[in-house]
Amino acid sequence: MLELILCSMLTILPDYAYRRLVQGKRLGKEINLFSVWFELRWGLVGCLMLTVALITTVFYNHPATTNVTAYFRTVPIVPEANGRVAEIFVTGSNRIGQGEPIFRLDNSRQQAEAETARRKVAEIDAQFAMAQADLAAADGQIVQAQGAYDQALDELRTKQELNRRNADIVARREIEKLQTLVDTRQGGVDAAQAAKKAVETRLSTLLPAQKASAEAALAQADVELSKTVIRAGVSGRVEQFALQVGDIVNPFMRAAGVLIPEGRGRRSLYAGFGQVEAQVVRPGMVAEAACISMPWTIIPMVVTDVQDYIAAGQFRGGEQLIDAQQVAKPGTVLARLEPLYEDGLRDVTPGSSCVANAYTNHHEELKDPKLSSMQRFALHGVDAVGLVHALLLRIQALILPIKSLIFSGGH
Repeated sequence: MLELILCSMLTILPDYAYRRLVQGKRLGKEINLFSVWFELRWGLVGCLMLTVALITTVFYNHPATTNVTAYFRTVPIVPEANGRVAEIFVTGSNRIGQGEPIFRLDNSRQQAEAETARRKVAEIDAQFAMAQADLAAADGQIVQAQGAYDQALDELRTKQELNRRNADIVARREIEKLQTLVDTRQGGVDAAQAAKKAVETRLSTLLPAQKASAEAALAQADVELSKTVIRAGVSGRVEQFALQVGDIVNPFMRAAGVLIPEGRGRRSLYAGFGQVEAQVVRPGMVAEAACISMPWTIIPMVVTDVQDYIAAGQFRGGEQLIDAQQVAKPGTVLARLEPLYEDGLRDVTPGSSCVANAYTNHHEELKDPKLSSMQRFALHGVDAVGLVHALLLRIQALILPIKSLIFSGGH
């Protein structure tokens, strides 16, 4: 309607003024309902053509959409394993900080496993003390074996020296027995040293490895025990939380509630523009938005990101071929809008529905000295008609609460 009024001022109004003031024709006499088409045919046709051209220029170069939402992410409250609720720390709709407990599952099995792992670590610590005692005993055995060996070796050397001086004093058979005894005592020394080395290896390698395994098992048991207490991963508000003690919670089938992160939905808006405007909507464009949860307010925005694919064309691989007719309606080009000023969306309720305009700007292109006068006029005209869309957005923002409360039954 606004475009039609503007275009009529350039076509129908001058035509009527010429016939009324110059030709002297009177409204209701020569210009009546039956002669209006014949008398104003050029003005009507021109007005219609200009209106269509203006609407096309405005809507293509300055796209608008009513598919704007302040999306926010919800985090489901679920444990990592099945379990029965034993204790609840929050009720209703409460605000909760990061890391604070929400509820606890029955943890008797996890506590038993943790206690078993803890006992295993204590058992290995006791084995360390026993191994130290075994090492001291091995040292004593080495001293004992070494002493017996030295005694046997000394006696063998004495007998050999006597036999060298006089073969008749010591029998050869006795020397052979002493040699055998020395070899035996040497074996005893080697065995004692090997026993000590085994104890040392046990202390330095086996027991530390066993203790590390036991400590790892204890850490795993503690982790499993800690998983029975479900905590908030982020600060936010707990909603739809109606859990009761004794309920069974399944992470794959039933969530205990949802956690809405703090500040989500107040940082950006997501707008879906028509596919025909995919070549126009670009990051850096200035935009404006009006949200129903903050009536009579225009929020200056800027396009920060444009999704380079349309969600309606996605598919999930399966055993059946995809038919193009399955796409019921064309999707939109998703653009992310952020407030131009800090805290611009502070008073907008997350999840609110909004309307938005994006405005094409040819300011940089107009600096090009190679542009012709006609090109400059066209670009200035495209930028100027953005005012029409800005005015339409303000009219929408003005009537949005009235439309919602009265005509939509919002009261």
